[in-house]
Amino acid sequence: MSTALAPPSPLFSRRKYWAHRFGTAPFLPTSRLEMDELGWDACDVIIATGDAYVDHPSFGMAIVGRLLEAQGFRVGIIAQPDWRSAEPFRALGLPTLFFGITAGNMDSMVNRYTSDRRVRSDDAYTPGGAGGQRPDRTVLVYAQRAREAAPGVPIVIGGIEASLRRIAHFDYWSEKVRRSVLLDAKADLLVYGNGERQIVEIAHRLAAGEAIDALTDIRGTAFTRKGAPEGTIEIDSTTLDTPGPLMPPIDPYAMEPEIRAQNAAPVAEPGVVVVKFTRRVKNLDRGRSVIRLPAFEAVRDDPVLYAHASRILHQESNPGNARALVQRHGDTDVWLNPPPIPLSTAEMDAVYELPYQRVPHPGYGEAKIPAYKMIRFSVTIQRGCFGGCTFCSITEHEGRIIQSRSEDSIIREVEQVRDTVPGFTGVISDLGGPTANMYRLHCKSEAIESACRRPSCVYPGICPNLNTDHAPLIKLYRRARTLPGIKKVLIASGVRYDLAVESPEYVKELAQHHVGGYLKIAPEAIGEGPLSKMMKPGVGSYHRFKELFDRYSAEAGKEQYLIPYFIAAHPGTTDEDMLELALWLKANGFRADQVQAFLPSPMATATAMWHSGKNPLKRVTRTSESVIVPKGLKIRRLHKAFLRYHDANNWPVLREALKRMGRAELIGSGKHQLIPAWQPAGTGGAPERLPRSPVGRARTQHTGLPTTPASVRKR
Repeated sequence: MSTALAPPSPLFSRRKYWAHRFGTAPFLPTSRLEMDELGWDACDVIIATGDAYVDHPSFGMAIVGRLLEAQGFRVGIIAQPDWRSAEPFRALGLPTLFFGITAGNMDSMVNRYTSDRRVRSDDAYTPGGAGGQRPDRTVLVYAQRAREAAPGVPIVIGGIEASLRRIAHFDYWSEKVRRSVLLDAKADLLVYGNGERQIVEIAHRLAAGEAIDALTDIRGTAFTRKGAPEGTIEIDSTTLDTPGPLMPPIDPYAMEPEIRAQNAAPVAEPGVVVVKFTRRVKNLDRGRSVIRLPAFEAVRDDPVLYAHASRILHQESNPGNARALVQRHGDTDVWLNPPPIPLSTAEMDAVYELPYQRVPHPGYGEAKIPAYKMIRFSVTIQRGCFGGCTFCSITEHEGRIIQSRSEDSIIREVEQVRDTVPGFTGVISDLGGPTANMYRLHCKSEAIESACRRPSCVYPGICPNLNTDHAPLIKLYRRARTLPGIKKVLIASGVRYDLAVESPEYVKELAQHHVGGYLKIAPEAIGEGPLSKMMKPGVGSYHRFKELFDRYSAEAGKEQYLIPYFIAAHPGTTDEDMLELALWLKANGFRADQVQAFLPSPMATATAMWHSGKNPLKRVTRTSESVIVPKGLKIRRLHKAFLRYHDANNWPVLREALKRMGRAELIGSGKHQLIPAWQPAGTGGAPERLPRSPVGRARTQHTGLPTTPASVRKR
C-alpha cells in the first residue's frame, strides 16, 4: 500500500467503456422494462437516491448518472425506494460495477426535521411534496439494504449527507458524536465534495478489474484500513494545535500496571515515522505525510478535542496544500484523502451540457415536485464559495475555490431552457449558484491560493489578493437578458453584498434589470458577538449596499425592497444581541414572516462551537476563548420571538425577558418602545383588555404591506 495520490486526469480523457455502443438513454432507466427497451441486460452502476428522479443538472443524481453515461457506462436510478426491505434494491438487478448511494440534494435529517427537531410534514424533493418518503440517515439505511440485496457488490456512498459525515461528527438530532458514516453504512468507499472526478476514476478502475479495496489513492475519497503504509510520515494533530492535556485524570486507586497503560504513548506501525513537531516535516515529502486526528472515542468523550479536530479538518481543506487525515475508530482507521482538484471551465461546461431532459421522469405523471418547480427555469453558473460562513456547509462540501462555466455555455443553456422546457414564459428565475456574485472571482495569484489556509477570503475583510471584478458577471447578465424570447432574467441566489459594493456598476445592473421587486440578502445578525462567530461582515456593509440599491432602483423608477434574513440562537448570540436586532428591525421597518433558528449541521464550524463551547476559528486549548451557546428550547424560542417582535403571541415572553434584562422601559406604546404593555384577546398568555382610547385602537390596526413569498415584509 502507498499514500501517493493518483494524478487527476481530465474528466473526459479516458477511453469510453464498451457499453457506450448502446447510446444515450432518453431517461436513465428506473425499471427493468426501461432497461429492456434500451437493450440492456444489466446496469454497470445503480444509483439509489432519496430524491425523486429529475433529469436536471440541479439534481446530483442526474449529474453523476449522465456523466457516467458519457463515459460509456450503463446507469440505472432507484429513486426513493421503500427501505423497509431489500427487495426494491433488486429492481434493476445487480450492477456489474457498484451501487452508488446518496440521500439526495439535502441531508436527510435536515430534510425531515425542523431546527426544533419537529418532523416536517412535507418534502420538496418528493412527488406531491409528500413527507415520509425517505428514512432518517438515508445513506446509512440505503447502503445496508443494498448490501442485503447484493452481497459482494461494491458500495460507494456520496452526496452531501455522506460528505458532511465523513469523520466523527456531532449529530444534533441524537445529541452525541457519531462515528464516520463510512463505518456505520458498512460501505466500501466514501466520495466527498463534488464527486465528478472521483466517480469517473472509480468506475473506470473497477471496470478495468481493480478491486474496490485497492482504490486508496483517489482524491476526495475516504476509506478504511488497518495500519498505515510503510514510509508514512504521521503527524500528531495535537502538535499543530495544542488543546492541553489529552489523557484523562489518573485513577488514584489503579494498580501500577494500569497507571502505566493509561499514560502509554501510541505504538507506531512498523515502517511508519511518527513526528511530534511540524517543523521536522516541512521540508519532507508532503505526499507521504498524514495528520492523525484524535480518535473517535477521544472526540466523543472530550468536546475540546472535538473542536480541535474540527479546526484541523478545516485547515486541511485547500486542494493545493491539504494533507491526508486519519482518525482511529476502535481498531480501524478512517483515512481521508485530500480534496478533489476543482473542475476547469471546460470541464464544467461539458458537465452542464450533458443531455439532460430537464424534467422529472415521466413515471411521475402529473405529480408536481416542488423542488423542481423552483429551479426548472434556473441556470447554474458557478460552484463553490469562499465566504466561509461557519453555519454553512457549502465550503465543507464544494470547497472555497470558485469553479465557473464559460459565458457561451451559460447562454446555450438559457436558450435551451427557452426552447425546450415546458411552461417557459420568458423569465429565467436565476443565474447563480451557492452565491449570486462570485462568478469568476478568484485569487490573483495561483501560488498564494495553493498555499492559503484562511477559511474565508472576505472575513474579517476582503483579502487584498482576491480579484473582485464583477465585469464578467455584468457582461453575462446583459447578454442573457437581451436574448430573443427572454423577457427578464431574475437573480434568486443570495447576493454577497460586501462583495457587491466593490462594484457599484454591478449593483446598478442588478437593481435596474434583475430584481422582481424584492431581493434577498443575508446579514444573519448585526451584533459583533454573533457576527464574529459566523464570519459575516458588519452591518455597515449592508447599509452601503442598501444605499446603492435604493439609489439605482429610484433612478430606474422602481420601488424595490431588500429582504434580509437573520438567524436566531446562533453560537455567540446573547439575549442582548437579539434585543439589539429586534430594535434595529423595528427602526428599519422590517417584520419577519418566518424566522430561522440555528441548526447545527454535521461538520460545520458553528456546530463545533455549539457542541464544545469553544471557538475553532482560533487556536483551541483548554483555556482558549469560550463561546456563548444559546441552547435549550426556552432560549431558542425567546431568540426567535425577538425576530418576530410584532407578533402579539410573543409579547408575554418578551415582556418577561425585558424585565429580567433590566430593559422594562422598552415595554409600552411609544414609538421607540419594542412591545406594548397590553395584550390583545386570544393571543399570547392570559388575554388582557384592549385600551379604550382612539389612539390605542389606531395602533392596533397598524399593518405592513401585503404578504409576499419572501420571508420578511417591509412596512
